[in-house]
Amino acid sequence: MYPEDLIAPMRAELTNDGFEEIRDAEEMKAAIQGEGTTLVVINSVCGCAAGSCRPGVRMALSSPGAKPTRAVTAFAGNDKSSVDMARGLMMPFPPSSPSIALFKDGELVHMIERHHIEGRSAQALATNLTAAFEEFCS
Repeated sequence: MYPEDLIAPMRAELTNDGFEEIRDAEEMKAAIQGEGTTLVVINSVCGCAAGSCRPGVRMALSSPGAKPTRAVTAFAGNDKSSVDMARGLMMPFPPSSPSIALFKDGELVHMIERHHIEGRSAQALATNLTAAFEEFCS
């Protein structure tokens, strides 16, 4: 578990752009299994979260075109119950952080694991997500 004062700015990068932070397992389950599309970001302290994941997700959500109904986030290592719930619903993908998942009507339709984030630019990640939004959120 990380000190909250250390990760607060990392949380704020997403919540300041409209993400709902979820720390409760049942709230996470309800958000994912709700009607419409839900973008879930498992946030992290690592360099690829700072350099690619958070900026790429924010770029994708600010671009023109289709968008998910809701965007939620939880912090790996700190929001254990909500992260565990989200990861359970991301099966068969193994746990990774950061990671990004798109659900449509409760069904996992697009997954980006840490190894798809590491070494890639924020713009490449945004392009990937924008294409997924067009396919599943229109």
